[in-house]
Amino acid sequence: MTNNRRHFLKTASLAAAGLSLPFIGKSGMLENFAPKASPFGIQLWTVKEDLTADTKGTLKKLSQYGYNQIESFEGKQGMFWGMKNTEFKKYMDDLGMKIVSSHSNNTVDFERKAAEAAEIGMKYLICPYKGPQKSIEDFKRFNDEFNKSGEICKKNGIRFAYHNHDYSFKVLDGQVPQTVMMEGTDPALVDFEMDIYWVMAAKEDPKVWFKKYPNRFKLCHVKDQTPTASGGIESCHLGKGTIDFASILSVGKKYGLQYHIVEQEAFTGTTPLLSAEADAVYMKNFKI
Repeated sequence: MTNNRRHFLKTASLAAAGLSLPFIGKSGMLENFAPKASPFGIQLWTVKEDLTADTKGTLKKLSQYGYNQIESFEGKQGMFWGMKNTEFKKYMDDLGMKIVSSHSNNTVDFERKAAEAAEIGMKYLICPYKGPQKSIEDFKRFNDEFNKSGEICKKNGIRFAYHNHDYSFKVLDGQVPQTVMMEGTDPALVDFEMDIYWVMAAKEDPKVWFKKYPNRFKLCHVKDQTPTASGGIESCHLGKGTIDFASILSVGKKYGLQYHIVEQEAFTGTTPLLSAEADAVYMKNFKI
């Protein structure tokens, strides 16, 4: 049988099947064959005030917006928002979501945190911030700290990562701190979460970093930016700013990027939940 003949019979069969079904909407059964959006998550810092007021109600809204992954952070109520780790996971399961990662203080009681994260199937614990340092030697010391945290995570069957801001791309003592951390940590123990907003704020190209360090950036923060009247930048809804996410995320995937986490900073004219909903609409268009 020729390829053309095989294609004709397959197409005819699908058409006949479609005609035999009742009308089921604007695009009918063809919707079942449309590619679905890749999984995407949200950093809970985006809606922290709403979570504090109504944790379960806010998480339910996020699931209704289309988020299927969660990245938490360690606030006053802990990574699991006043719940036990297993209780939090059950609620995530009920909503059809997964907690894949959390920002965490890796210098306090980290053994317990790693064990609790592993128990419910989380993939990552992430150091979210170190801040600008006085010398490059400070960043070299972080390498030892990160490797030790990575060992703890590995022992528990999960991974450790560091999340960048713009300060790690600014030359210090003749060296770039981000490079010092990338090359001074053990790839078997330490990954990185690229905050695309902050890489761009430092006037660096995310695609260059993905290519230079393949399989090191396993997670990213998807956060857009727009110029201000004063010549600076500020956050905005995804797709309304200047960052070419389609190109960046495509290259990222090629070089090992696995998790796409929305993070939205507050700005005038919206609310955290409205922003989370708008960003979810944008992310649903990506087939990464």
